[in-house]
Amino acid sequence: MGYVKCRDKRTGITYVYESQSYWDKEKQQPRAHRKLIGKIDEKTGEIIPTDGRGRHRKDQNAPKKEDTTLDEQESIQAKKRIRELELMVNQLQKENQELKKSRESILHALQKITEQYGQDQK
Repeated sequence: MGYVKCRDKRTGITYVYESQSYWDKEKQQPRAHRKLIGKIDEKTGEIIPTDGRGRHRKDQNAPKKEDTTLDEQESIQAKKRIRELELMVNQLQKENQELKKSRESILHALQKITEQYGQDQK
């Protein structure tokens, strides 16, 4: 019995199989039975066990999932982020209006100064 590593070209994941060789009398060739053990974590190099269908084995000691599903949690987080962004947009719009008013008052004061300076020159 040995272990075989196979890399899936589509996903780039390396799987580890337990291989048991045997002699096929009918075809007069050696053959092998393979059993999936898990996949290799590229960061740590450790074998992550799977249940044979590419999924993680369920850990009995693992904490139970919350009542909401992952999609619901993502939806809630997305709604919170949208609210934050809307508040930020409103704040920036108000700031922009204040800056425009300030610019207008500065331009008006500058225009008065240039008019006064033009009259003094005559």
